[in-house]
This record gives sequence, structure tokens and C-alpha cells, in this order.
Amino acid sequence: MKVNVEVTCTPEEARAFFGLPDLKPMQDRIMGEIEERLRANLGAMNPETVFKTWLPASMQGVEQMQQMQQAFWQQLAGIASGTAKKG
Repeated sequence: MKVNVEVTCTPEEARAFFGLPDLKPMQDRIMGEIEERLRANLGAMNPETVFKTWLPASMQGVEQMQQMQQAFWQQLAGIASGTAKKG
């Protein structure tokens, strides 16, 4: 025997039927507080600080990588100019 039951109700009606608490007011308060804190913190930061905060640590090492590459090319140029003088 197979029985199908179809119930049409809103989420609020289903929550009340099963005796579950309504968390929407609490979620609204928490989201409002998070939004206030975020706005206060972003308003207090200057653009450079925000940029550094949002960049991953690996991206902050780009400057170091560029410095290493520049040192490599300087050494290579020194070697090339040293061999050119010997010849």
C-alpha cells in the first residue's frame, strides 16, 4: 500500500506546527550588528590598510620576488660585462 500526503503551508506555519522556534528576529539583530561593525571598521581604515588587509600573504611577497629578479638580472649583467671586458 502506498500513501502520498501533500501539505501546502508557509515556512512559518511548518515551524509552528513542529514547535520549532522562530530565529528570524535574532538573525536580523545579529546581521544588523555585523553590518554596523563592518561599516565602522571600514570607515576607520585608510585605503592602503584595507588593501593590505584584503591581500593574501602570498601576494604581499610580490615585492620580494621583484627584488630577487632585479638582483638576478644585475648579477647576470655584471657577469656579461665582466666577460666582455676580458675578451
